[in-house]
Amino acid sequence: MAIIITDECINCDACISECPNNAIYEPDDKWSYSDGTTLKGMVKSPKGIEIDADAEHKPLSDEFFYIVSDKCTECKGFHEKPQCASVCPVDCCIPDVNHVETEEELLQKKEWLHS
Repeated sequence: MAIIITDECINCDACISECPNNAIYEPDDKWSYSDGTTLKGMVKSPKGIEIDADAEHKPLSDEFFYIVSDKCTECKGFHEKPQCASVCPVDCCIPDVNHVETEEELLQKKEWLHS
């Protein structure tokens, strides 16, 4: 499952540089699939959906740092534990029960983001 950042976030910036998938964004920043990945142009997601990796998407939060669940792999294939949660001083990086994925799915997503 992906990780989310709760509204207890103090916007300290500790998590953003730890994410190997560049899935964490500052409040009010737009995001794209190509940010920090090898994805470019039109690609097919692991779920079979055609997406424009370079398209900018609206921020998911204008108050707190946020994680794009489609880019979060819980650091599988990079680290044993989610690094955002490891460095968060207020423990606001938690599992997102709305985006449950198996380890195999997370590793496939990692491969897709960095192929």
